[in-house]
Amino acid sequence: MYFSEQILAREPSTGRSRAEQGRILIIEDSRSVSSVMRHRLESDYFCKVTQCASADVFHEVMRGKETFDVAVVDLNLPGAADGEVLDAVIAEGIPAIVFTADFNRDLRDRLLQKGVADYHVKNNEGAIDLVVSSVVRLLGNRDVGVLVVDDVPSARTMLGDLLRVQKFQVYEASTGHQALGILTRQPHIELVVTDYHMPDMDGYELTRRIRREHRSDRLRIIGISSSADRLLSASFLKAGANDFVYRPYVIEELQCRIQHNIETLAQLRQLRVAAFSDYLTGLPNRRYFFDEGPAEVAGRLERNESCCIAMLDIDHFKKLNDTYGHEIGDRVLQAVGAKLARRLDGSGHLLARLGGEEFSVLMLGVDIAEGAQLCETLRAEIASLRVAFDDRDINVTISIGLAEIAGRESFSNYLAAADQLLYLAKSYGRNRVYSETMLS
Repeated sequence: MYFSEQILAREPSTGRSRAEQGRILIIEDSRSVSSVMRHRLESDYFCKVTQCASADVFHEVMRGKETFDVAVVDLNLPGAADGEVLDAVIAEGIPAIVFTADFNRDLRDRLLQKGVADYHVKNNEGAIDLVVSSVVRLLGNRDVGVLVVDDVPSARTMLGDLLRVQKFQVYEASTGHQALGILTRQPHIELVVTDYHMPDMDGYELTRRIRREHRSDRLRIIGISSSADRLLSASFLKAGANDFVYRPYVIEELQCRIQHNIETLAQLRQLRVAAFSDYLTGLPNRRYFFDEGPAEVAGRLERNESCCIAMLDIDHFKKLNDTYGHEIGDRVLQAVGAKLARRLDGSGHLLARLGGEEFSVLMLGVDIAEGAQLCETLRAEIASLRVAFDDRDINVTISIGLAEIAGRESFSNYLAAADQLLYLAKSYGRNRVYSETMLS
């Protein structure tokens, strides 16, 4: 992953989201309906789908001990006309989405009591689209942490169970201080649902404290209370909450409010990725490098840890473009970016494409000798790279300038020092690493 809520260097994204590649069980006697859903889930979301047209087929599949992430269940099936298969699905611990032709309020109450994740009516226009959206939503919730804060155990458990049915990773806290501790230890939490009345601090104060450390575009907060005070919602929102729900709540309304906040975070995340990623290679871009780099350097210097910065440039890139065309030039940039990202994946170093044929690596926790060794490895791996063109391969090399970050200066100064050393690497023949230790 590319950014601070992810990791700092990797190959360009495949474009597949965390919602994809789930294992889906469709229990539906209509072959046409089942096939359309299967096609949508497999082709659009890369899911693995198993179809069951009857209760007997379902039981045969379950005897195979295969696990499923979500089940879409028709209540009226051959051999199980009274919803027996739904009970079996829930007993297996599989989140269930009911897809039924007959629906009324009594059925709605019974489905929610059973703990189904969602329900849809077949005669609704666009019903299959709604079912597919529900499946994708549940799969997307798997990596999302939600913190429930309430000092009443029964209320906390009820809300936690509701969230677990939606496949969220649920954490529970009975006090504000406990909640703040969990947020520190679990940075993947994206939503806090907090009650107002608590023994150590009220919901307003907890919300204010959370907002000191977590912006609204990274963490959402929903206030919840059984108070009759109708101004409570306004007070929560002014303290920094994103939404508010009064108890007793309508389950479907609460689910929608929770999901809307999660989807808002996903959209904001996509905007950040678009703003901070290079369109061609998928690597962090210059803007991200200059936004994140100074803070990373300041933290290392504060802890007296070493760090270096390297400037990398593809040798003879203008000649390559003039000879083979810009399409091949773009392919070379993508191949170099992917190779660098592969080598630096998981290292904690910050890799970016600064523009044109220039890349940079901020090496954190690395002294000049270790940095030179890593740069030599990168140089050698790019030298082994071959880019296909018609019936031949194009060789690619890079030159690297490496500077140590030893004192507090502007980030531009660090980069300028590495750039000067890159100029020397090119002057002395290219396809080499030149560091400031060579100046003496």
